[in-house]
Amino acid sequence: MASDDSSGSGSSSDQRAESDWTRFMADAQVRVDEDVALETRGTLTRLTGLVLEATGIKVPVGSQCLVQMPGHEAILSEVVGFSGDKAFLMPAGDIHGLSSGASVAPAPPYVPVPRLGEPSQPINRMGALRLPLGDGLLGRVVDAQGFPLDHGGPLHDVKAEPMDRRQINAMDRDPVREPLDTGVRSINALLTVGRGQRLGLFAGSGVGKSVLLGMMARYTQADVIVVGLIGERGREVKEFVEDILGVQDRGRAVVVAAPADAPPLLRMQGAAYATAVAEHFRDKGQHVLLLMDSLTRYAMAQREIALAIGEPPATKGYPPSCFAKLPQLVERSGNGLHGVGSITAFYTVLSEGDDQQDPIADAARAILDGHIVLSRALAEMGHFPAIDIEQSASRVMHNVVTREHFEVARQFRAVYSRYQKSRDLVQVGAYVSGSDPALDAAIRMQPAMAKFLQQNMFEAASLEESCLGMAEILS
Repeated sequence: MASDDSSGSGSSSDQRAESDWTRFMADAQVRVDEDVALETRGTLTRLTGLVLEATGIKVPVGSQCLVQMPGHEAILSEVVGFSGDKAFLMPAGDIHGLSSGASVAPAPPYVPVPRLGEPSQPINRMGALRLPLGDGLLGRVVDAQGFPLDHGGPLHDVKAEPMDRRQINAMDRDPVREPLDTGVRSINALLTVGRGQRLGLFAGSGVGKSVLLGMMARYTQADVIVVGLIGERGREVKEFVEDILGVQDRGRAVVVAAPADAPPLLRMQGAAYATAVAEHFRDKGQHVLLLMDSLTRYAMAQREIALAIGEPPATKGYPPSCFAKLPQLVERSGNGLHGVGSITAFYTVLSEGDDQQDPIADAARAILDGHIVLSRALAEMGHFPAIDIEQSASRVMHNVVTREHFEVARQFRAVYSRYQKSRDLVQVGAYVSGSDPALDAAIRMQPAMAKFLQQNMFEAASLEESCLGMAEILS
């Protein structure tokens, strides 16, 4: 019997050894095909603030590495810079428990794509991060690494794809020519959005950005809605999904959440992942609405990383790399190749102290196709949505509406602005009726204009209805 047990044990050991050898050879073959060194491993030598420094490992910037202490789980990190033989890494998880001498190695070079029904994992191949993309994301809430947050079980019908996406040649994109109905009356009438346009939603804190995003998520005519909640309060994630999106729209939506307590690397990765999800559906010929809240938190995450690795600050503490990253992210949205599919994107931009000249706000305004400014003064008056139409503009409106619509919108703006400039005189009784016929007309139309620009969050206004209402006020 002893002889039989020994023989069985030896057979089992041989099978395990053969399996390990087969896996090793598969990994080695991938490395050889990709011209990557068979073995590279380093040592953690320093931890300062958010940055890990390692020596003895040579991998490209952007590669994924695993930092591990004996007896502890490995921490996924990304190479964000180097100096000589030192590599700078930014962790994607909790660094509690790390100490000098921890092992630093590239993430596994070969991980098979998960089969249908299996939990989807972030996949790294030759250092490039791969995350799940596919129809199985519809109706789900995931984090920046592709893990489900909604307790809905594993992801199905997804495939791990690289996050590095090839840029579309600007000459291969169709121009923005088709209007898009957002369901918001003031936007439809005065700031008409084109399908494939990229706009910024500029506002300070607490003036109704999330509510306005929710209205557009509900009422915009789009096949798929992708929501990126980047660097915002964790409380808002569940509220947005349950209260704002609701059951009726959740089935066509994908929510990527990287809240404020996530490491800066994951906040940046969350924005890139949400954009990649939108690109995936656009490339299938679908019309996508991308709502990202917020672009400022994305820039702040890049600022944390850049300052931590020693990049000098430039404008208000933002290093130059922040202003380079913004267009790289924003330019990925828009119309697809030769008009097949589109991504219409709204990016919220926080204006610190309601300062519209904030460096990130100023940079975003320059690279986007329009800006919608929310006014704190209007919000304090109970005017919602608190859109300041005098400061807001859609740069493609003249390309997507008729001449009649454009002219009526111009007249509406002129009358509205005429009243706003003289409002103080009118309110204190210093203006004598009949002195200015144009102002008299503006005063007469003001109540109807104010009512037109306000809208309940559960009320939808079609594009045609908005244009007719605007023309009726001026008639």
